[in-house]
Amino acid sequence: MTSLLELRGLRARFPGPDGPVEVLRGVDLDVAQGEKVALVGESGSGKSVTARAVLRLDRDADLEGRVDLDGTDLLALPDRAMRDVRGARIGLVFQDPLASLNPVMTIGWQIMQPLLIRGVRKKEARRRGVELLGRLGVRDAGRRFDDYPHQFSGGMRQRVVIAIAVIAEPALLIADEPTTALDVRVQAQVLTLLRELAAERSMSVLLITHDLGIVAGFADRVVVMRDGVPVEHGPVDDIYARPQHPYTRGLLASVPRIDDDPSRRLSTPDGAADADAPADADAPATEVLEGGGR
Repeated sequence: MTSLLELRGLRARFPGPDGPVEVLRGVDLDVAQGEKVALVGESGSGKSVTARAVLRLDRDADLEGRVDLDGTDLLALPDRAMRDVRGARIGLVFQDPLASLNPVMTIGWQIMQPLLIRGVRKKEARRRGVELLGRLGVRDAGRRFDDYPHQFSGGMRQRVVIAIAVIAEPALLIADEPTTALDVRVQAQVLTLLRELAAERSMSVLLITHDLGIVAGFADRVVVMRDGVPVEHGPVDDIYARPQHPYTRGLLASVPRIDDDPSRRLSTPDGAADADAPADADAPATEVLEGGGR
């Protein structure tokens, strides 16, 4: 498949009290046209910083490397050109829908903005916005288009955020922990919507998540990240069936299963091997998790 997004040697440093702190340490990542890739890891692994670096959202970040979108290095673009990329070429869904929305503006006004700033007439923008909102499962979308964020449930607010992110039909959608604040039933609904939108529009998706439980039914490929660098990547079925890196095995072992022995202590990946260490396929996950990582 043709690559849409290519990250090569991406590094990110932020100012710290004792000098610059390197958060990303050379990230290589590819997302093909129409592909759904999950970037997984614990909090602090650098996955969200990677997503924000693609869009250049952190002004105090010192970025190095290449971020190519369809052959254009986004890190080399002037600010004005980068603003045109956001929304039109890359859409973004944050994990907290309430914080992502302006509380004093109707959701319809916010959904229409990506179209209005690109010259679409208001009547046409509203028509497309109402149609998309209905497509995303909001009942009586025409009336609710003029409601405010506080009048929606968490799941419905996340649908609104998705509508804002995809209404301009971007080639790539970055979804940063889009289901974290939602209950399990609504999580499944949101992921189904994202999967269907990606298929309908041949849209690529980069899903940022710490929850391996939602990845298997969504992604085509998985990239496992730790301490600012990917440690393993591959097709989702291969990663789940035959994880090679001790840290990946530790993450998988920490996911509770419905058929687990209730007395089993849940594992944590805290003792996993160093991110730069080579994978040892023979190291049992329990050994890794107890601090015996190699």
